[in-house]
Amino acid sequence: MTNIEKYNKINKLKAFVIGSPINHSLSPILHKYWLNHYNIAGSYKAIEIKPVNLPVFFKKLQQGEYRGGNITIPHKTEALKYCDFVSKEAKTIGAVNTLIIRDNKIYGSNTDLIGFCKNLDQQAPNWDKNKGAAIVLGAGGAARAILVALTKRGFSPIHILNRSKENAIKLANELKGEYLAHSLNEFENLAANAAIVINTSSIGMGGTRFDSIDLKKLPKTAIVCDIVYTPLITPLLQDAKDLGLIAVDGLGMLLHQAAPGFEAWFAVKPEVTSKLRSFILKTLEAR
Repeated sequence: MTNIEKYNKINKLKAFVIGSPINHSLSPILHKYWLNHYNIAGSYKAIEIKPVNLPVFFKKLQQGEYRGGNITIPHKTEALKYCDFVSKEAKTIGAVNTLIIRDNKIYGSNTDLIGFCKNLDQQAPNWDKNKGAAIVLGAGGAARAILVALTKRGFSPIHILNRSKENAIKLANELKGEYLAHSLNEFENLAANAAIVINTSSIGMGGTRFDSIDLKKLPKTAIVCDIVYTPLITPLLQDAKDLGLIAVDGLGMLLHQAAPGFEAWFAVKPEVTSKLRSFILKTLEAR
């Protein structure tokens, strides 16, 4: 028996993901895969928490039942105020998605930035080599980490396009970076100089598509990324493929953002492998 196996036999490790709704989350399937793969006697479960119950849930966390967990919609921003310590990155992004609990203290961080970058590093190597303008579609919570990631990787200018320009302006002001806000119908005027386009909105789910986004205006070297992964190839990504552009799906972001939390809770650094990706894809197809 290895030291890790002995440790896990003595200590039943528990983690979670909270959100509302939460039934759609793939996180339990992903983490259970790793728990089985690495022979760890731990658990990871989805817990439905309504916004009104978030403060009570955080108080219970301090009792030490869990090693930590993940936070998803709609709690990522609100959770900041209930953490005892928040990472610099999470403060900059303005959202928390990963919690670690030690000595009755709650540590909040954000791994979406890591997940986004590692997904592109894996699926489109050197994606940040030819830095230029970036276009981010959507101004919701999912856009925050991606905007900060693009800044860290040196893209400039970074345009936020949203159906409501006012919300795009609000997000740009909150992040306090060099972000330019626009309405979605301004895509045509910005596309010619874009090195990368990322959809952070829910458009694409269920086969929905943008009405005013014509990818033909992009340079032939542009990369198109969609964080939506149901379906895996959204209409936006299919359009990109049809034009011969580099298309990057959002499944890898989900997988990579999960790894730091798993390592912190269960003391094993998990790998994002092609076998794992295939397993998750089969799960999606079965739903």
